[in-house]
This record gives sequence, structure tokens and C-alpha cells, in this order.
Amino acid sequence: MLILLPPSEGKADAGTGRKLDLDRLSLPALTTARREVLDALVALSAGPPEAALDALGLSAGQHGELRRNTRLTVAATAPAGRIYTGVLYEALDLATLPPTARRAADRQVLVSSGLWGAVRLTDRIPPYRCAIGARLPGPGALSAYWRRVLGPVLTEAAGTAPVLDLRSGAYAATWAPRGASAERVVTVRVLHEREVDGQPVRSVVSHFNKATKGRLVRDLLLADARPRTTDALVAAVRDLKYTVCEQPGAPGRPGQIDVVVSEL
Repeated sequence: MLILLPPSEGKADAGTGRKLDLDRLSLPALTTARREVLDALVALSAGPPEAALDALGLSAGQHGELRRNTRLTVAATAPAGRIYTGVLYEALDLATLPPTARRAADRQVLVSSGLWGAVRLTDRIPPYRCAIGARLPGPGALSAYWRRVLGPVLTEAAGTAPVLDLRSGAYAATWAPRGASAERVVTVRVLHEREVDGQPVRSVVSHFNKATKGRLVRDLLLADARPRTTDALVAAVRDLKYTVCEQPGAPGRPGQIDVVVSEL
């Protein structure tokens, strides 16, 4: 099974080890693209701050993020699993996973990134600020840039295994497989069910969407789930006592399940 996660805006303040070495990151087919985006981000961040803040979607008070970006090639790094610190990663709580589950996470999880394309939890990266919505001189709009690059790389990484795709928005658009590859993918939407005037009402949640997805991945890892098909993957989620509603899918497109929660 391959598990695709979004990154988080929340990141560790600093790395703790050696500086970045792009050649040591996983998915080496992305090295050239990563270098192009990295060089463009460093150059942009070192230039006129107003233009850089606008291109990166940052506010006027975030000049510190630009200064951090200018040092990406020399800054200390840490494993991506420690760099990302947002709600999803707090719920996943990698540090407390037992060794077997943590090794499974290191093998199975890929994190989407506007800067790196995709990284494994063990890849050493520095803290950075570069969302998928950024537009950089040279690469241009990163969502379109990575859409041109990631397809064959993620298709190869998935192989014939089922894919649990927990990305959303523009990150999900960077790899939207079709045909046989798509039919091995299951996307997840989290719905909150509550009672209104005596009737159950379901709505999409945001903050708790991330927390639920983090808990789901953690539970699958702790259960040592090893599904070989999408049907087995959905069954594994149900076996963990999640309320799952399968949505009808079209041939050649990813499947979708709704995970319904009543408590947030």
C-alpha cells in the first residue's frame, strides 16, 4: 500500500543535522526538478521582498520566512517526518509508533510538497515555506509544474499496490491518474455527522479532516494492514471501526470513500 499525505504549513523551527543533499533524497527521478524549484525559490526569496511575498502567498509580516528560504541549501536538515508538525502529523504522532509500524510508515508514506514534489518521511529536508499555490520565476505555477513531472514517478512508486490518497486541493491535482492506475487509488473525504431538528446532517470539515486522516493512517499502521486491492483497503478501514460510505466511481477514475465522524 502507498499512502499519500499533504504537507503541513506548520513546520519545525530548525533542522538538527547535515545540510541538504538533493542526491540523497528518495525518488531520484525528481532530483533535476527539485533543483530547479529550489534554486528559483532561493533566488526569489533573496530578491525584492514585496514580489517574493506575493509570489509565495505570504503576508507582509512573514519576512522571516523569506530569510529562511534564502538559506535552504546550507541550513540544517531533519527527517521530513519531524519537519512537518501540523494537525495531521500531530494526530499521526510518528514518534510514538512502535518500531514495526514506524518502519511501515517509512516505506509506505509519501508527502506531497510544493518544493520537493514528494518526499518520504525519512528524507532529510530543511524547514521551508513554499506552498503548491506559489508561482516561481522559471518553474512558474508549481501546481502545473509538478503535474508535468510527478505522473510517471508516482505511478512507478505505487506499482500494482492500492493507494490511499489523503491529499486535497492543488496537491491532489499534481497526480491525478487515469485508467488502470486510477482504479487502484482510493481518495478520502471526512464528513461530520450531527443531528439538526431530529435529522442527521453531514458536512465537510476542515481542521478535523486533517486530524481524522492522521488518526486513520496511524490506525492502519498499528494494525499492520497490508491490503492488496482497493476493496481490501476499504475493508481494512471498516475493520478499524470507521464509518465508511463508498461513493460510486467511474471506470478509469479513483474511487472515493466518505469517512463519517460524529465526534471531532
